[in-house]
Amino acid sequence: MEVLFEALLDAFGLIIDLDPELRAIVGLTLRVTGIGLVLAMVLGIPIGVGLGLSKRIPAAGCVVPLIYTGMGLPPVVVGLFVYLFLSNQGPLGDFRWLFTPTAMIIAQTIIALPLVIGLTLTAIQSIDPMLPLQVRALGATRGQLAWTMLAEARLGLFAAIVAAFGSIISEVGAVMLVGGNIAGETRVLTTAIVLETRKGNISLALALGLILLGLAFLANLVMYRLQVQGASK
Repeated sequence: MEVLFEALLDAFGLIIDLDPELRAIVGLTLRVTGIGLVLAMVLGIPIGVGLGLSKRIPAAGCVVPLIYTGMGLPPVVVGLFVYLFLSNQGPLGDFRWLFTPTAMIIAQTIIALPLVIGLTLTAIQSIDPMLPLQVRALGATRGQLAWTMLAEARLGLFAAIVAAFGSIISEVGAVMLVGGNIAGETRVLTTAIVLETRKGNISLALALGLILLGLAFLANLVMYRLQVQGASK
């Protein structure tokens, strides 16, 4: 217990002193995760809204189960396929994206996308089915209807964003495969925790872990506050 206590003290010291290595890892983590999350939102929210509003898509019976299956897709499998596509022998090998932040962003976007689509779809479907009919009766265009539905489903959308953020910021297998955990280049919080633990640098591993927990807590705190505000209206 004494060793653990000392390691925790050292970890807090690294965080308070803004250790340069720590700052670099956190900065890259937020950049990669942030870009991946934004891409997943830009692609996933319109798809989720479209599937939720349209009841006449012939392939919807197949598409929706595939999306829900994708929500549970093992991240390491995503990393494997991205690795194969970006490797020198892969179809995208000429871009030289393997073992770069770009490869990590691609993997994280693919992991987050089904979550954003699926939870957006669920949020849209939970709205009173009479609302779209009422909005259309008032002469709203399809775009106006979509915006109205987004406003009504905003808490569900925020939940989708928070869930996707938590999923990709805590992911290790895919980013390790496609990023390579290169110091100063592709080393993020999760891969650094694995490496530093193996090296026996427990203080740095704990500092990284505490920051990761703090980011997850902040994301969920924002979600909780939004839910409270939504319930009070």
